[in-house]
Amino acid sequence: MSDDSFGTRDTLTVDDTAYRIHRIDRVPGSGRLPYSLKVLLENLLRTEDGHLVTRPQIEAVAHWDPRSEHNPEIQFSPARVLMQDFTGVPCVVDLVAMRDAMTARGGDVTRINPLIPTELVIDHSVIADVFGTEDAFRINTDLEFTRNRERYELLRWAQGAFDDFKVVPPGTGICHQVNLEYLARVVFTREAADGRIDAYPDSLVGTDSHTPMVNGLGVVGWGVGGIEAEAAMLGQPASMLIPQVVGFKLTGELGEGTTATDLVLTVAEMLRKTGVVGKFVEFFGPGVANVPLANRATIGNMSPEYGSTISIFPIDDVTLDYLRLTGRSEAQVRLVEAYAKEQGLWHDPAREPDFSEVVELDLSTVTPSIAGPKRPQDRIPVALAPTAVGALLGGADVPEVVSRVQEAGLDEASMESFPASDPVSVHGPDTSAPPRDPVPDTDVGTPPSEKVAVRVGDGPEFELDHGHVVIAAITSCTNTSNPSVMIGAALLAKKAVEKGLRSKPWVKTTLAPGSRIVTDYYERAGLVPYLEKLGFYLVGYGCTTCIGNSGPLPDEIAAAVDAHDLNVSAVLSGNRNFEGRIHPQTKMNFLASPPLVIAYALAGSMLVDLFEDPLGVGDDGKPVYLRDIWPDTREIQDVIDECVRSEMFGSGYADVYHGDDTWRNLDVPTGEVFEWKDTSTYVRRPPYFDGMPADPEPLRDIEGARVLALLGDSVTTDHISPAGSIRRDGPAGRYLQEHGVDPADFNSYGSRRGNHEVMIRGTFANIRLRNGLVPGVEGGVTRYLPTDERMDIYDAVQRYAQDGTPLVVLAGAEYGSGSSRDWAAKGTLLLGVRAVIARSYERIHRSNLIGMGVLPLQFPEETSAESLGITGEEEFTITGLAAADGIPETVHVRAGDVEFDAPVRIDTPAEAAYFRHGGILQYVLRQLGR
Repeated sequence: MSDDSFGTRDTLTVDDTAYRIHRIDRVPGSGRLPYSLKVLLENLLRTEDGHLVTRPQIEAVAHWDPRSEHNPEIQFSPARVLMQDFTGVPCVVDLVAMRDAMTARGGDVTRINPLIPTELVIDHSVIADVFGTEDAFRINTDLEFTRNRERYELLRWAQGAFDDFKVVPPGTGICHQVNLEYLARVVFTREAADGRIDAYPDSLVGTDSHTPMVNGLGVVGWGVGGIEAEAAMLGQPASMLIPQVVGFKLTGELGEGTTATDLVLTVAEMLRKTGVVGKFVEFFGPGVANVPLANRATIGNMSPEYGSTISIFPIDDVTLDYLRLTGRSEAQVRLVEAYAKEQGLWHDPAREPDFSEVVELDLSTVTPSIAGPKRPQDRIPVALAPTAVGALLGGADVPEVVSRVQEAGLDEASMESFPASDPVSVHGPDTSAPPRDPVPDTDVGTPPSEKVAVRVGDGPEFELDHGHVVIAAITSCTNTSNPSVMIGAALLAKKAVEKGLRSKPWVKTTLAPGSRIVTDYYERAGLVPYLEKLGFYLVGYGCTTCIGNSGPLPDEIAAAVDAHDLNVSAVLSGNRNFEGRIHPQTKMNFLASPPLVIAYALAGSMLVDLFEDPLGVGDDGKPVYLRDIWPDTREIQDVIDECVRSEMFGSGYADVYHGDDTWRNLDVPTGEVFEWKDTSTYVRRPPYFDGMPADPEPLRDIEGARVLALLGDSVTTDHISPAGSIRRDGPAGRYLQEHGVDPADFNSYGSRRGNHEVMIRGTFANIRLRNGLVPGVEGGVTRYLPTDERMDIYDAVQRYAQDGTPLVVLAGAEYGSGSSRDWAAKGTLLLGVRAVIARSYERIHRSNLIGMGVLPLQFPEETSAESLGITGEEEFTITGLAAADGIPETVHVRAGDVEFDAPVRIDTPAEAAYFRHGGILQYVLRQLGR
């Protein structure tokens, strides 16, 4: 029960039900706050206990200084936790290991148990092995169960062994869609110990960086590492500094032919330039009402791509309409409306709260866009794509090309050529305005050509070349819950088929919707046959290509790509295109809307100008252009109105936790303690608690350390801990083969995260990692510095461990961007890395490093390893830890002859406590074991 020092406890009655609430408006100063901070304020009012959550924290939010970059710390208690299987399995493994450790300490194992609702959705494990056939879904699903049976048995056990822990079986949908369409409450209710019903804003942390997708529904939630989620499950509030809040003012409305994807790529580009890492972004203004809920969710989904913690839309009528559409009860909808209006959480388009900064976008200026070839924020207007890709193929510098393309593209904001301004008379792009050269006054030359004759099976021979699209995937959580772009893609396919077009034979075409609802309305609209004629057969309900589960290319195409070093591309409707993530054989990867994915499958090459060039020749012998088949907004909306029904969501989620016979018939162990299998290559007991003393040990300085990796800017968690395929000849591949696993059964790194032995060997094993200690080489290699031998990073670590040598990693800006992958921090620790020194960090990875007991340090402002003259060959000594009473603000670093003071990026008292205990799991175990 809250201390209620402000006297905020009150009653809200809706439909004759009395709910206990904590009134935000009774706190002086709260009226000026942004929506998102009001939600945080309510959270503190409700959880105030005089110990962890105190009146000064409440006052700090109420007196929030929008301009301050160093606001006080607060303790946030989410209403629930959301997980997916790649991150959820290691969480469960950790909890099981904690139960073992609790047993060894003579404690009560049932204290290791979720104290708040936790829901895990299995969505990351299906691989698009089979495509282009009507039985692709069945075969891929069968393969998924065969490969992942041990993992699924663990999750089934956890569902029975842990309280308030539910699992959504595979083949249902992607966790963020399931969250948006079913799990999210918007206003949460729970019976308290005194029998009263509390009502409060729904909130969550999720073990996936794209958790902010639910921000589109007005729900505060963000991605965390698995170790933070485990702490939340066990009752630990999330420690955070009160963030700055950037207001994003929307005006106008999207023009004809532009999509949610075009909008979010524009937003991502703008906010990366603004700089919103670790901040909240909140949308407001008159244009908000013109943004459909699904589009809002798309924007929230890509928050990590521009670095914000959340990107939230307040509750309004659009929110209520979506709740009705997705089958929420009328009672719940009325509660949401009444609560939001009573608490000042209802969007008023005329109100502008206090913001740290305001960014503004006129929605009518958004133009069709893609992003790539390796970062989501590198937006390229479709009109300029052929020239940009040609320049990249010609060897032009990627950042320079992209920046010049963006510069030219921004001038096209008023371009009316795609489409014209009249949505009734024009059905797509017009070519009256030719694209401008994105690299003015620069001769990019002719893209290189390496035409290779290929024949797949009994099909006709074709030529494969640089710039060709070999993967076109409608995939990922970002777009596939959005009926406007999904129906738009299907209508584009229908028009293409009716004209006589087909996808190019070298394109692997896959369809992986975010939920079964998509196929329901596709079938109702009669659009499935047209997608299938273009090769877009259902391959599964899951992340697939976006997470790297794109499956193999046809053997003949794969062989040609490797033999001739072809620079081929993937186009996907996802949110991530980091190096080495999508497919090991695609060097360029572009994000695009689902309709543009279809268009590029028809075009077959990134060098085709979608405005000027035909996509192919129709049955009548005439060229067919994209403008001939692009569906207009009215067509799309008519299909949505006719075919997307509320009852689809009600029936689709009626048995969401039950699964099919295969799921229900899994061999599930019983008991409060899990029985580890020594023969398992998927699930192994981790070593985090081995030899853990009863009390934390004193902090130690780091002496005689060597550099394991010298890394540049924008190194992602995919670079650090890849999720995709496992190399046969790498350390992880060798380990699996030594344990009797055939390479055909390797599965992926993501699916092996319950086995630390595989994951240690996969850390820094991305095929596109560039380690400055071995210049000119890509992959997980380093130099063992004492003898100057080049070897795999894992093998070098074994040599350093034998020597007793601690390790450090040096990095540039935005270190650890991308996924909330706790294994990027776990693997770093288990390799023996004591500290990371970077120019700057992305929020989640810095937190994960602390949560695993790895020291995150920062180079002094405006410096880097290069500017300081550090080569990475030096011995490192880091002092100032052992002599400090707590965590020092800086430590002294000596690297050979170079010395400097490095800021310690442990930013809150809670983070300091975690680090002193050797990690968050050790801290929680000691607290629970008292």
